Amino acid sequence: MAEKTPEANSEEAIRAYKTILSQVIDQRPSGMRQRLADALGKHRSFVTQISSPAYSIPIPSKHLPAIFSVCHFSPAERDHFLAAYHQAHPGKMSVAAGMRKTRHVSLIVPDFGDDKQNAALDRAVNDFIQKITSIAGKGGT
Repeated sequence: MAEKTPEANSEEAIRAYKTILSQVIDQRPSGMRQRLADALGKHRSFVTQISSPAYSIPIPSKHLPAIFSVCHFSPAERDHFLAAYHQAHPGKMSVAAGMRKTRHVSLIVPDFGDDKQNAALDRAVNDFIQKITSIAGKGGT
């Protein structure tokens, strides 16, 4: 039997954590992929790529806090996911381990009647929140 290449092992490890994410999303109410796309400021196709084990595209570690918050990972699901993530990306664990606890906040905003304008507003709100929280994080609180 031939030994697997490091690249094949890496792809298997990525598939492992994406399988966990996909299962978590599938157990949540419908619309979860869209809510995740909105929270990440990305298109739904991006969420499909990062959550589907069929794609070998890794999940950027900077997106993990939003994924855990929006998808409402249980502590056990989060631990299982992070163990698989660490297996796939050993050098990224410090970023994932240092994540702050997050919470979900809902806002009521106007519907502009235009998908592009609504998406632009969603991105602007998410960008603003990320900037504010990064400033607050630098303040030592």
